[in-house]
Amino acid sequence: MQEPAEKKIALELLETEQAYVNRLHLLDQVFYTELMKEAKNGKTVPEEVVKMIFSNISSIYQFHAKFFLPELQKRMEDWSCNPRIGDVIQKLAPFLKMYGEYVKNFDKAVELITVWSEKSPPFQDLIADIQKKKACANLTLQHHMLEPVQRIPRYELLLKDYVRKLPPESPDRDDAEKALEMIFMVAKHSNAAIAEMERLQNLWVVYQRLGLEDDIVDPSNELIKEGPIQKISTRNNSTSEKYLFLFNNMLLYCVPKVIHVGAEFQVHLRINVDSMKVRELNDTQFPHTFLVSGKQRTLELQAR
Repeated sequence: MQEPAEKKIALELLETEQAYVNRLHLLDQVFYTELMKEAKNGKTVPEEVVKMIFSNISSIYQFHAKFFLPELQKRMEDWSCNPRIGDVIQKLAPFLKMYGEYVKNFDKAVELITVWSEKSPPFQDLIADIQKKKACANLTLQHHMLEPVQRIPRYELLLKDYVRKLPPESPDRDDAEKALEMIFMVAKHSNAAIAEMERLQNLWVVYQRLGLEDDIVDPSNELIKEGPIQKISTRNNSTSEKYLFLFNNMLLYCVPKVIHVGAEFQVHLRINVDSMKVRELNDTQFPHTFLVSGKQRTLELQAR
């Protein structure tokens, strides 16, 4: 008799989970443990750096090795009398939110490995030695570290397939659909974590270009648009190059600095968006012009 399609997918889930736990073991119990041991001896890099590289990999490993994998194994052994996995995944899915932290930290972790490999040859040598072990299968530390980032999307694909192949009358249908919804939310949670990290990084770069002025640096700000603009001087009918940063709550009118030491721009005027008025002008001499008025001042600007 041929195995039903949904059982094949459930078995694939179990097999990939076993391989995944081995990968997590390698990351946590081999790489992290050995690098930490050397860091404590003061031979390679500061302990803090090792912790930052591996983020919360220990919690992820413990969860999969002690809970997720054993629960799946138990369920697959009982498949003939209880053919379902939806309830198991539903029960454990909320814990997968811990991936948000790991995923958010991933780019920084890879960058730290590169930077410290150049700074500390003993650190580089130790990683190279571990990578020679059979368990590493000739793959780099960075390659192994990518696996947890890809795991949640993998669950989502397998579970989608599982739900699709379930017969309509299957006792697992409701639970499996709920489980898929939960995994989908977890994937969204981890994507949101990446998006938020990127937003904050981009914001920080903008603040550095503006010279890190205290009253401007605020992590809750959102940059909407930035770009060069011409300021029109009505006194002598000329234009000069300026630069605008539009945030959700303020418009910064800046002057590019000739010498880029530290900041790239100097903030000349800050207009709060809630009291700002914008009006288009029909000027034949200067096309694409508009007025921006705040409480203190009105600017006549020309776009490209």
